[in-house]
Amino acid sequence: MTDLSSTIAPRRHRHRLIGTVAAFLLLAAPAPLARAAPQDPVPRTLPSLTNWTPGHGTYSYGPGARLVAHDAASRRVAATLADDLHAAGRGTVPVTGGPSRTGDIVVDVEPSRSGSLGAEGYELHAAQRLEITGAAEAGAFYGTRTLLQLLAQGDQVPAGRTVDVPRYRERGVGVCACYVHISTDWMENLVRDMAYHKLNQLLVELKVKSDRHPEANTWGYYTRSEIRRLVALGEKYHVTIIPEINSPGHMDPWIENRPDLQLTDSDGKPQPSRLDITAPAAFDYYKSLIDEYGEVFPAKWWHMGADEYMLGSDFAKYPQIAAYAKKKFGENATPQDAFIDFVNRVGEYAASKGKRLRIWNDGLTGANTVPVTAGTTVEHWLGVKVKPSELIAQGYPVMNSAYSLYLIRGGFHTDTQKLYDEQWDPRSFEGEKLASREGITGAKISLWPDNGRGETENEVAAAARLPLSHLAQATWSDPHPDATYAGFTARAEDVGTAPGQRDLTQPPVADGMYTLADTRHRTQAAGFALTRTPDGYLTLKSTATGNCLETRSGKLTLNLPLQPGSAVTRETCDAKNTLQRWQVTRSGGGYVLTNALTRMTLNATPDGRLVQNPPDQQTPTVWTLTQR
Repeated sequence: MTDLSSTIAPRRHRHRLIGTVAAFLLLAAPAPLARAAPQDPVPRTLPSLTNWTPGHGTYSYGPGARLVAHDAASRRVAATLADDLHAAGRGTVPVTGGPSRTGDIVVDVEPSRSGSLGAEGYELHAAQRLEITGAAEAGAFYGTRTLLQLLAQGDQVPAGRTVDVPRYRERGVGVCACYVHISTDWMENLVRDMAYHKLNQLLVELKVKSDRHPEANTWGYYTRSEIRRLVALGEKYHVTIIPEINSPGHMDPWIENRPDLQLTDSDGKPQPSRLDITAPAAFDYYKSLIDEYGEVFPAKWWHMGADEYMLGSDFAKYPQIAAYAKKKFGENATPQDAFIDFVNRVGEYAASKGKRLRIWNDGLTGANTVPVTAGTTVEHWLGVKVKPSELIAQGYPVMNSAYSLYLIRGGFHTDTQKLYDEQWDPRSFEGEKLASREGITGAKISLWPDNGRGETENEVAAAARLPLSHLAQATWSDPHPDATYAGFTARAEDVGTAPGQRDLTQPPVADGMYTLADTRHRTQAAGFALTRTPDGYLTLKSTATGNCLETRSGKLTLNLPLQPGSAVTRETCDAKNTLQRWQVTRSGGGYVLTNALTRMTLNATPDGRLVQNPPDQQTPTVWTLTQR
């Protein structure tokens, strides 16, 4: 009997503080489609158009519009555009081989235009027809994103022409789904909105459920089917998804149950977060993880992190590392050389799998005699002794991942208005401003979950919307297109959000009094008051006790109770307690309740208890909600 009236009731500890993910999701409905056409001389888009030659008249989008595409690449772009037009409420638009006529949208991929358009640029020409041309498929695709933004403001596009080419080739978002599990719906919303704003690279530090190392499958992981679905969406929307398994530090999600792989300090104490870089078995273990990830991530990049290996400690506590370095590289070698050697060995193995290496910069302290392998991309987030200009001079591609761009769940949030007013661009690193773009691949905003209960996914999404818009602007085009920040925020509001996103802030049931029943065990529960929270979840308050359902027991990770099978109990209601927030989704004639933070479902056991479990470990309980 399940009696709900009685039974329910450091990232990484990293210096870079980190707060979670979220991305340009929407917390409100998409902007209305029937807005008046903008009066600006240049059509309003985000990123803005750097050149626009006006024509005479307008292009009018109407019910007779068709998508005209002649070759396979153009048809793929057109098919995606057709999907998005339908999702935006613009009807079903056919894709045809032409010939084109008034009112049509022509999509063309012309490789001969690569000299002027590059791999991602496009030309858009609006007249009686609207023509989008790219030298490559990605360029034509980005032209369709501009069109979608224009149509979000009305049916009329002013006649004219633009050639729009990005300033930087890497325009990214980093999401640490490390330790915690971020919902795939949220991640998919992020991919769509990234593409809508012409961002092209999503770094995800996460755990894929391992077949080879089941002892590592503590909760927070993603199944292979979840990753394949996310990667497929990224491929459709030209967002490269790059995986990261941070090493040799921050390895505890993988090796906390493998003391044989952990670095042991001079007191004989194993360190669960530090991989033993001197042990061949540890390197073999990491290679096996690269192999597993290669089965679901086709990206030609591998991010190994390589940051904060000695955070909270120093090499002096591990004399075996210095001994290893001297044995391998001579008496003048330093412990840092052993660290760089590990980085280079990972890079060599990744290269053998067709992948190029990326690392964070803070491990490059200058205390090494062994250089990092040429061609390794360095993502610069922290000001240390070795400056970005030095790395570029040494030939390393450098990405700006400045701490000033971070959003940390429950902690530091980037000050977008300040950056905008300062006309920040990717040349502005932590500790150094460069005069030239040469050697800079682009920039990335990072979303980290150091305090797992500090904010919900929906709150992070709301906080990230304008920072991500600003990053998109600064990496593609003029970093300061509007005279004021208010003007820029108005631009962002005008273009709206990507078609096809799910509004994750609208529960499928209204506030009110309900009786809950577990359909699996056919047992009835007492009444609960369901109340929507400001961020779009629900609280469940027992009418019998006045307490709210909460998950709080079990092992804590990043301030979250992430132990599968731990109890869900009735606790004193607290509007600020994010662990009392639940996502309700329809399923099989009823509803599944998922904790907003732990991302585990509320399940009833045969003996009358309530517990939380990952949905792939136990089939989620389906609840009926009967309004009273």
